[in-house]
Amino acid sequence: MVEKTTTVNLKTGLHARPAALFVQKANQFSSEIFVAKGDKKVNAKSIMGIMSLAVANGAEISISAEGSDAEDAVEALVEIVSKEEL
Repeated sequence: MVEKTTTVNLKTGLHARPAALFVQKANQFSSEIFVAKGDKKVNAKSIMGIMSLAVANGAEISISAEGSDAEDAVEALVEIVSKEEL
């Protein structure tokens, strides 16, 4: 299992279009991928799950993955939320 905690720098947070792009990227990997905020953990490949976290700019989230491409998956998703704009 690979896990990384990061701060969301996206100006709009992880809502609407950025959330869709995040989920689209997550679905490119075969690993099981999860995003956690506080005590809530959701499947990173689910748009409804990601939207339910209501991740705002400056929020701290944890991205974890397990599988053959877990490390690549976590790095790619951390890169997305680390940008100010997509």
